[in-house]
Amino acid sequence: MSVVRIPKYCLHSPTGQAYVRIRGCMHYLGKHGTPASREAYGRAIAELTASSAGATRTCSATLNDLTVVELCANYLRFAKGYYIKDGRPSDWLYHIRLMITKLCDLYGRSAAAEFSPLKFKAIRQTLIDAGHSRPYINKLMAIVPRVFKWAAAEELASASVYHSLRTVEGLKKGRTVAREPKPIKPVEESLVEATLPHLPQIVADMVRFERWTGCRPSEVCQLRPMDLDRSGEVWSYRPSSHKTEHHGRERIIFIGPKAQAVLLPYLLRETTVYCFSPAESMQKMREARHAARKTPLRYGNRPGTNRKARPARLPRTHYTKDSYNRAIQRGIDKANKVIQKTAAENGIENPLLLGYWHANQLRHAAGTEVRKTYGLEAAQVILGHARADVTQVYAERDQALAAEIMGKIG
Repeated sequence: MSVVRIPKYCLHSPTGQAYVRIRGCMHYLGKHGTPASREAYGRAIAELTASSAGATRTCSATLNDLTVVELCANYLRFAKGYYIKDGRPSDWLYHIRLMITKLCDLYGRSAAAEFSPLKFKAIRQTLIDAGHSRPYINKLMAIVPRVFKWAAAEELASASVYHSLRTVEGLKKGRTVAREPKPIKPVEESLVEATLPHLPQIVADMVRFERWTGCRPSEVCQLRPMDLDRSGEVWSYRPSSHKTEHHGRERIIFIGPKAQAVLLPYLLRETTVYCFSPAESMQKMREARHAARKTPLRYGNRPGTNRKARPARLPRTHYTKDSYNRAIQRGIDKANKVIQKTAAENGIENPLLLGYWHANQLRHAAGTEVRKTYGLEAAQVILGHARADVTQVYAERDQALAAEIMGKIG
């Protein structure tokens, strides 16, 4: 693969200024050789990469004079074309940008050939100081060797740099000051039931569907009638896109009677239209408000007359996992306001409020229930995991059963 031609950092002799020539235009950067001019050069290169659709795809830098910022600029261009899912940049690209920014902030002007494990650890320390969790730091740090591995394959950097970075092990639990994240626990059924009345009807049905199928939040959001096979008593749902599809794995979600009953009202639409739509939810909310209206129509705005002609944001055709979670959080906030108001009316101090939970905990709850009743292998199949050790994370062990057994034999 060819890469972007990186313009040189140059000296303008008559004025003593540094400049860079981008697409025929000279951009002055300040006094030559100063850190400020070097930083301005790095910014210019980053901007060139961000809008390099018409750039010449050849590289003039040699193996010895390539800087870290130049290497990162070329890798970022590659990543923008590689980490694409369903025609859109994948979430992984965000993490790549974050690590490239860290890399360039600390060592952008250094030669890529001189990047060492000690510098690699220095970047890791900035992530620790920023308060990130240990697993997330390890996830981010894996990006840096990947950058140099790609550079070695493109003959932009020596393979020895990549191999030296591989000697740095990930942070171990209990052997680092990096914080440990709290384990994700399955959400209690009582907490879900207390939240449901305060959610929009569509979001409440999404919660019920996920709880009874064990699917991922993203798989709930992208459900369409065309993705369903309703030929049998138990329906099957094949998502058009899923987490492990790049590994060549097929994902099938089985839908039993309870989940079918939730889904049926959403199937009376075009087969290509998403079942759970924020735009539809917004419309239902407006209709409910209009139905509950007490002011006569002759005294106030009629439906639709007080809306912006060109709103900055329009409801999307389907939920994302983030908007789905935000809707759940708003429902919990709404429920807690009702609890506080009721407590105040009855003179109760410090009422017990609902705790926050997120959509992925529903998947944990489903996996735990299946494992408790039918075993680990059944939970692995339902959750769609390739390995049982991954299922262990989602399906909590039934400690009550273990205690009961040990009470009999121990």
